[in-house]
Amino acid sequence: MASTQQQPAEPYGHLVDPDYYQRSGYPHESWRELRTERPIHFIEREQGDSYWAITKHADITAIGRQPEIFSSRMPVVRDQELVDAPSIDLPQAIITLDPPIHAKYRELVSKRMTPRKVAKLHDDIEKIAIRILKDLEEHEDAGCDFVDTVAAPLPIAVIAYLLGVPADDWRQLYKWTNESAGSSDPENRRDGESSRDTMQRAAHEQFRYFAELREERLANPQDDLVTLLANANVDGEPLPVMDVLAFYQILLAAGNETTRNATSGGLLALIEHPEEMAKVQADPSLLGSTVEEILRWTSPVIHFARTATRDSELGGHEIRKGEVVGMFYPSANRDEDVWEDPERFRVDRKRNPHIAFGVGEHYCLGAHVARLELNVIFRHLLPRLAEVEITGPVDRLRSNLIGGVKRLPIRYRLKPVA
Repeated sequence: MASTQQQPAEPYGHLVDPDYYQRSGYPHESWRELRTERPIHFIEREQGDSYWAITKHADITAIGRQPEIFSSRMPVVRDQELVDAPSIDLPQAIITLDPPIHAKYRELVSKRMTPRKVAKLHDDIEKIAIRILKDLEEHEDAGCDFVDTVAAPLPIAVIAYLLGVPADDWRQLYKWTNESAGSSDPENRRDGESSRDTMQRAAHEQFRYFAELREERLANPQDDLVTLLANANVDGEPLPVMDVLAFYQILLAAGNETTRNATSGGLLALIEHPEEMAKVQADPSLLGSTVEEILRWTSPVIHFARTATRDSELGGHEIRKGEVVGMFYPSANRDEDVWEDPERFRVDRKRNPHIAFGVGEHYCLGAHVARLELNVIFRHLLPRLAEVEITGPVDRLRSNLIGGVKRLPIRYRLKPVA
């Protein structure tokens, strides 16, 4: 007689459960167990993609540096809604491209994102940051939501400025990025929409907007990314219009989400570790290492996925063609084999090879811009914070892709401007 005993549930099923991330934040204890006991662990799911959970820094780095074996075509571990979705001919978005076309698309923008080019943005970003911190002064008596007042306005303003979007439209762009990256969160959906509905609607609305802006820039070119990509060529041929629109959308989302959540998560970490905040306030030369530690500690991107293009071996495990690997960056950034005391937040950490911006050919195009934004905002903010405390629940995004803080209510007292 066959046994009726049920198999135990997969103990790590929550790693791609958006409800878990909204309710509990990052599952660092589970990732620690996996790094120690089974750093490459296959997770069988009844619904959605089954996948290999990759939790070690070295293994994620190895995957990122072998795009010919691990394809980016499907960049997330999918839920059942995406698995069942009808196949459609999508535009070529840079995060889904593999060699050799990926490098050609990336090169179109990368020259605008070098440290030398980004350094020229310093004064403009400085002005935006100072204006934003003026709002902080105005809310001092009542307190504020740090995300809405400080963390969100700077990155959306900077990426919109780089794209060449009129300032009057920045708030709408911010709304679209929330709907695209946070479509699994009901707060970002309209009544009756599924996650996929919201994602598609937001994409269509952005495409319509950028299609009009592209046409305007073709007639009246300016020194911005919309103009640059509108006139771009690859292999002697103009980029397909839909690929250009997808490029605008990705730049908008990537330029906003990582920096916003690193800023809010960074202040949260400093509040929770007041001795570390005191260190950098006393010694401004620690600002650079503070920003790197914030990036390591917050790791705003939870996971990306790759699909094996052929049978291969990784860490003693056979990965078969067509199988999915899920790379958990926050876990890699607390790898005991890479950092001493990785579970401590330390603003004076000397060696910090984190991969919060990814690794390999898909390393974040805007990493230099994000670092500059974080440096500027904390350089102005930290010297002025005499006191700061959290006054309510930290409201997190329902997402297994972005580790987002939606609301961070604080009360604070500012020092006078020097």
